[in-house]
Amino acid sequence: MNILLTGFEPFDAEAVNPSWEAVRALDGWRLQSAVVHARRISCVFGTALRELDAAIDELQPQLVLAVGQAGGRAELTPERVAINVDDGRICDNAGCQPIDLPVVAGAPAAYFATLPIKAMVRDLRAAGIPAAVSNTAGTFVCNHLFFGLMHRIATRPVAAMRGGFIHIPYLPEQVARRPGLPSMALDTVVAGLRIAIATALAVREDVRETGGQLH
Repeated sequence: MNILLTGFEPFDAEAVNPSWEAVRALDGWRLQSAVVHARRISCVFGTALRELDAAIDELQPQLVLAVGQAGGRAELTPERVAINVDDGRICDNAGCQPIDLPVVAGAPAAYFATLPIKAMVRDLRAAGIPAAVSNTAGTFVCNHLFFGLMHRIATRPVAAMRGGFIHIPYLPEQVARRPGLPSMALDTVVAGLRIAIATALAVREDVRETGGQLH
């Protein structure tokens, strides 16, 4: 069983992106019969989806968990819903800044994650890791990738493939020049992702119609 775990390259003049730092730490991790494969995704509209498609075609994963940075958040936040909107507050790494454009023309307005997001939050909190369900993945490349993933699952599914997105806070070194903003240690993020993956594998019921509201 293959698990695809994605993280983004740095963006917005940052030297690191905690999502990639955490994801690559789990490359090759085995949980029972499952193996994690980490892939770095460009922070570029369009290119991100092509890279995601290539990774899915290569690995044929049963589980896809995309990870992204959410500066200012203090918790690990599994996302409930991806919306069909690209609206960049800044340019991506290729200098593109779409305004009020669809991620996929003619696709539905939104998709729910097909992961048990409330169970993931429950297990993260039980382990002492701050976590909460999020109802917005924004409108930048994180949401772009999330929506593209869920659209692919809905229209070109790999057998039994489920997917979702989780946002993580800044690393401590990133907030050294941003006094007052929250951060989370990389080791804690990595431990949290292990828990989230284990929960997603343990809870196999289809949650597409409940928006991840499985306890």
